[in-house]
Amino acid sequence: MAWASWTTTGIYPGAGGVRTEEAGVISGNLTLHTTWTGAAAQVAVQYSGSSDWFTLAGSPVECDSEQDSRDLHQAVVEALRNGGGAGVPAEWAGHAV
Repeated sequence: MAWASWTTTGIYPGAGGVRTEEAGVISGNLTLHTTWTGAAAQVAVQYSGSSDWFTLAGSPVECDSEQDSRDLHQAVVEALRNGGGAGVPAEWAGHAV
């Protein structure tokens, strides 16, 4: 089975923070991690330096290729920086598993 993962640290969300399944809206210095398992990508965030991960609202997302999952990760980085209670961007939300 194919898999890949990406991590981006030091993301400061815009006003309104980001939406998670477990903790609601969070903000501050965040780390984003995306794991692709060959068919879907799991997207999670944490307060940088913390050990607790929270599922980003809209995750997991169906991704047929490693490149798609990388593109998803970058789209989520940009959405988080915009804030506004961001979750998985709308263009990817239709692929929710």
